[in-house]
Amino acid sequence: MARTTFRFVDFRLIVVGLVFVLAWAGIGYRLFQVQGADAATLAQRGFDQRVRHETIQAKRGTIYDRDGIELAITVHAKALVADPSLVEEPEEAASILAPIVGADYVELVQRLKADGRFTYVARRLTGDTVDRAREAITSADLVGFTFRDEPLRLYPAGSLASPVIGLTRLDDGSGTEGIEAVMDTELSGRAGKRIVERDQAGRAIPQAEFLLEPAVAGSDVVLTLDREIQYTAESALQAGIDRSGALGGSAIVMSVASGEILAMVSLPGFDGSDRSTLDPATLRNRAVTDVYEPGSTLKVVTVAAALEEGVVRPDTPFETPHEIAIGGETYTDHGYNPAVMTVSDIVEKSSNVGTIKIQRQLGNEAHYRYLDAFGLGRPASIDFAGESAGQLQHVSEWKTATAGTSAAIGYGVGVTPLQMAAIYATLANEGEWVEPHVVSEIIALDGERTVTEPRRHQVISPETARTMRGMLRRVVEDGTGFRAEIDEFPVGGKTGTSDKFIVETGRYSETDTIAWFIGIAPIDDPEIVVVVVLDAPSGKIEDGRYDMKFGGTSAAPIFAEIAESALHQLGVSPTHDGDA
Repeated sequence: MARTTFRFVDFRLIVVGLVFVLAWAGIGYRLFQVQGADAATLAQRGFDQRVRHETIQAKRGTIYDRDGIELAITVHAKALVADPSLVEEPEEAASILAPIVGADYVELVQRLKADGRFTYVARRLTGDTVDRAREAITSADLVGFTFRDEPLRLYPAGSLASPVIGLTRLDDGSGTEGIEAVMDTELSGRAGKRIVERDQAGRAIPQAEFLLEPAVAGSDVVLTLDREIQYTAESALQAGIDRSGALGGSAIVMSVASGEILAMVSLPGFDGSDRSTLDPATLRNRAVTDVYEPGSTLKVVTVAAALEEGVVRPDTPFETPHEIAIGGETYTDHGYNPAVMTVSDIVEKSSNVGTIKIQRQLGNEAHYRYLDAFGLGRPASIDFAGESAGQLQHVSEWKTATAGTSAAIGYGVGVTPLQMAAIYATLANEGEWVEPHVVSEIIALDGERTVTEPRRHQVISPETARTMRGMLRRVVEDGTGFRAEIDEFPVGGKTGTSDKFIVETGRYSETDTIAWFIGIAPIDDPEIVVVVVLDAPSGKIEDGRYDMKFGGTSAAPIFAEIAESALHQLGVSPTHDGDA
């Protein structure tokens, strides 16, 4: 019987066979895992990798001025995003994309190497930048990058009225300052939702998007601001700040009858479209956030209250020495006034002594009642972010003998420029206080309009208001406010200068002041009130005879320039006829 000989070639066949058997066994086991034991888990993992639950941002409403000119708009932009887990060469990708989108190379590399499935490469890209970035991604076959739609908020007028209009956040587009914040709910609309399937490169898979809820665009907001008047007010105030070296300032132009704010200026300001130069210190709207002691500008409340209560008449005489001592404090007049002055003279010459004597006849209780009725101690409006209520202690807290005395001449009381605008508008509007406001109307997506109806209440009689306007006219024609005169229109107003209170030290500055001028124009048929406030003006003019720290020197000329231009813009016919 022949013996079978084992050959090496047979051994190789056995090995190869075993390898194939083991391989197919492994494949079979893996198929069992994928399609059987782990099928549900893996299917869910794949679904999670493809599917994105995305928020559709609603188009933010537009902010317009009173003439329908756009002040804040939203345009379509793109965000370039990446899935770091899919980016194969972070350094190469960063070197290609960083110069195009303006990103920092080192920072971008770090983000592309980070754990997680999402990071921003650049945001709010538009136009040519998007096209060049898209072309670079395609040319270099970069994986893991995609573009997403996102809104970009722009302010076509630049820095014009920027503290009033405000800003939005870069991340979610919500309002953070100004009207953008106050009206955020109306402007934002309602975000939508959708489910999107994306491939490994982050591209949306066609026919694989399911819209759950569409976005609803926000309402438009129309402001009372007049862009031309706003521009003139900003230019005039900036020139006044430059002349006087003031640290800043604010100005308001308010319509007497309606309470509409035609211009509101806070300087220094900012440009909401240029975040690179944004200084947080410029974000606040000084006209509503900053609180000052109003000085002599508040004397009109003391005098109007005394007239309304019948305590004095315009021709009531008072002895007016250069100084008067009350409760251990000595109050003096600037310059030397006549020894006897009528109430009208006291207003014209801005006599501290005379005003204090009027207040002492009026009494603290009545004085407080009118300060409250004129709107002090509470916000003047609901339209402004961060508006201060000012400071007005209840009369029950006037413990010292000098509390009422100081309030009579504008000390011990804190006000905002907007509150003071409302006071003078009350004198101009036959004694009726009208709520200042900057929102004219809200226009919903369906065209429905919500028009602002300001609050109103009578403070003094029309007769008292007319008498006060006559006195304010004398202030400009013959008194401390002569620099506020306008050639074409008769005006009236009041100067004011208060020592600047330094919060850090808790003391008044020995050199710096807050300089005011508040005026009504035309005084015989009022259309507007203009408030000008300068923070720490300095220097002298006319060979050193006049100090810029006083409102009559530094603030009054700014009023004249703003008021004259605003009246022309409003179409008011020049006239000096008629009596206030």
